[in-house]
Amino acid sequence: MTKLSVNINKIATLRNARGGNLPNVLAAAADCERFGAQGITVHPRPDERHIRYQDARDLKEIVTTEYNIEGNPVDSFNELVAKLLPHQVTLVPDAHDVITSNAGWNTQKNLRFLSQTVDFFHRTGIRCSLFVDPDPEMIRFAADTGTDRIELYTEAYAHQFPVDRKKAVTPYVHAAETALQLGLGVNAGHDLNLENVGYFARSVPGVLEVSIGHALICEAIWLGLENTIRLYLRELATPNL
Repeated sequence: MTKLSVNINKIATLRNARGGNLPNVLAAAADCERFGAQGITVHPRPDERHIRYQDARDLKEIVTTEYNIEGNPVDSFNELVAKLLPHQVTLVPDAHDVITSNAGWNTQKNLRFLSQTVDFFHRTGIRCSLFVDPDPEMIRFAADTGTDRIELYTEAYAHQFPVDRKKAVTPYVHAAETALQLGLGVNAGHDLNLENVGYFARSVPGVLEVSIGHALICEAIWLGLENTIRLYLRELATPNL
């Protein structure tokens, strides 16, 4: 079954907007786990505009499920992750000035760099995932880096879902099939929400986990955090194809 990893960046964004420690990022992570989330994801950026590097350190001490740290593999990020040894590192090609992740890796162009980075993390025992568009060619080059998994960038799916859900999901089905044929695990994330995540999980073969932050926290404003997480778990309850 597809696991739910809750990205708690938006909790940190709200905290940082006012200063102090409300809402408490550590307490939010612990509550997400208590409510049934099977993982916690953070994305510390160099400007620390939401999750701070110290948050990532503190979370290492309290997360009891899967800990996933994602980000652009600049030196400061690599050093942080190598010290914390999370279960998984997800490499994302973020420019420093983007609001949120907006593209997958060009794995062909960055093959050497990504291979070296994956090797660096593998030598510390950390599972690696590469953030990629649903492009079979990019997935084939991702496999050449030695990565363990890919994370499919699902913004295009989410945008097209209200218009034509079958057309929206078809590229992701083909991408996942390619990844599975190459021996890669499949994760997914970005703009997935309660409306579209169930269809995605039921349609795309072999999805191991979804990482959801912005939508889940927004939905929790109206539905409550515990109820929202339980609704996601219900949507993901269908066994993998």
